[in-house]
Amino acid sequence: METFLFQSTIYLLAACVAVPLAVRLGLGSVLGYLMAGIVIGPVAGLVGSETQSLQHFAEFGVVMMLFLIGLELEPRTLWDMRHRLLGLGGLQITLTTGLIFAAAMAFGQPWHAALAIGLIFALSSTAIVLQTLNEKGLMRTNGGRSSFSVLLTQDVAVIPMLALIPLLAWPGLRNRTVGGEGHADADHGMASDVMHTLETLPGWGVTLVTLAAIVLIVVGGHYLTRPIFRYIHRAHLREMYTAVSLLFVVGVAALMVLVGLSPALGAFLAGVVLANSEFRHELEADIEPFKGLLLGLFFITVGAGINFGTFMGAPFVIIGLTVGVMAIKAAVLYALTLIFRIKGRDRMLFTLGLAQAGEFGFVLISFTVQQNVLPVAMSETLLLVIALSMLLTPLLFIAYDKLKHRILDHGDTTPHDDIDEQQPIIIAGIGRYGQVVNRLLQSSGFQTTVLDHDLPLIQLMRRFGFKGFFGDPTRPEMLQAAGLGKAKVLVVALDDPAAAVKIVKFARKERPDIKIIARARDRVHVFELHRAGADKIVREMFDSSLRTGRYVLEEMGLTEHDAHEQEVAFFRMDRQAMSDLAELWDPNIPISENEAYLERSKELNRDLEIELLAKLANKEAAE
Repeated sequence: METFLFQSTIYLLAACVAVPLAVRLGLGSVLGYLMAGIVIGPVAGLVGSETQSLQHFAEFGVVMMLFLIGLELEPRTLWDMRHRLLGLGGLQITLTTGLIFAAAMAFGQPWHAALAIGLIFALSSTAIVLQTLNEKGLMRTNGGRSSFSVLLTQDVAVIPMLALIPLLAWPGLRNRTVGGEGHADADHGMASDVMHTLETLPGWGVTLVTLAAIVLIVVGGHYLTRPIFRYIHRAHLREMYTAVSLLFVVGVAALMVLVGLSPALGAFLAGVVLANSEFRHELEADIEPFKGLLLGLFFITVGAGINFGTFMGAPFVIIGLTVGVMAIKAAVLYALTLIFRIKGRDRMLFTLGLAQAGEFGFVLISFTVQQNVLPVAMSETLLLVIALSMLLTPLLFIAYDKLKHRILDHGDTTPHDDIDEQQPIIIAGIGRYGQVVNRLLQSSGFQTTVLDHDLPLIQLMRRFGFKGFFGDPTRPEMLQAAGLGKAKVLVVALDDPAAAVKIVKFARKERPDIKIIARARDRVHVFELHRAGADKIVREMFDSSLRTGRYVLEEMGLTEHDAHEQEVAFFRMDRQAMSDLAELWDPNIPISENEAYLERSKELNRDLEIELLAKLANKEAAE
């Protein structure tokens, strides 16, 4: 017990110190977890032999992550992805396996070992890539969706890989059973008995059992979750929701393991089934904390498991193999972007993001050793190559962050539209925010010139009968072509805060007299836009929040008129407060450390509360 508590303290302390530091330095949480593992493992020697066992437990974080991703995807969305899953993902696995197989053969490996190595390195890290894409908000980009499609295909491909590897066994190779006799004894129990029974079934019997398990997940997820959650609700115990959520995910994973399928695939399927469920958000809230901790623990174990002894024995060989594998994968990925027309910064994201080996490679290597496909000495080298490639992946994402603006400005291969008309109103950005603005203006009889650098969005807009031009609004020549020199109003409705500030600065410099109305993400963005020269700034959630507050006031007994008056008063005073605070805001000082800003903010909040309460009191006195 004491040892367990001591080890737990070490892992948690390492994560709490390293991860916030890495995030603050702009390195991302994944690299922070990996570095924490390296420090407490190979460097300090605070953890040791338990790391590998702990890694198998932590891999369940990948299962939970795929379950949560499945909750975000409706079955129709998954069907729409079929071409990417089969085409993009299938080609990536086939081409990468083939090239690495040929390279291993060229280095003198027998064909069965070379093929196993090719299969192992064809996989990428679902955990690192998806975690990083979600952190950086890249999941909804074309490059992010393409990366997800390939990762999902790879997870599915693990199943036939596990079926193929025993056929590659080398009769002359006799590895010792991993884990010894104690490990074998630990495998006895109901689960091993069930798996042994399945192994004795004929092929058609195994197929029927597998299909029955999938049907059970689909039907059970659709019909059983509602009554189960209603039953749990009657207990009025918050922890029971968490318990049933964990039971669902763990049970699905266990069922998949019993029938010989990937638990990650089963969890993803279960998530897709529940994507339309009214309990979807409850499940997300209950599973998310466990997913985050287990994924973090997994990354720490990867760092702690790096064998620097093997590395120091042949450092240039290990580094050369790692770079070689990543170069081959990057070449295949880049070629696929050309075939599937993934362009610009999405091409760079897709190529750099998937160039590493993956966590399922650890599973396949262990299995190949057990099946006498690869010798133990070679497996240690391959494990180190996988770990190093995963360690380099966050650095590749940092490189992408540094290059993406340059790629966006100069590397977009799709030619921008020739703007053949100039209207008095220019709208830069036609996402869900800009669309509403554009529809209101055009419905009121005013003509607009719409610019956006999202080609699919422009094409979709045209199908609904709205004209728009494909082009980067941050480029001065595009704004000039759109009529900046003659326009009366510029609406900046972009999602990217930095791009919005860039447009406002340029427009104000070129046209001091033009009216600029800009969308702001948050309070700091308001101050940035104010300093850049915007005339009117609209926080994207502010008006909807005011309307919600007005509805609550009405439900609490205020008349519709009184609630509206409170809303208007709040809006007026908050707008004045933002102007006052903008003068005290300093971009070089965090708001939490700007004493003048904090003191003035407190004063303004007190004034706001006093005025709103006074208005209500005067209203009641008048009645």
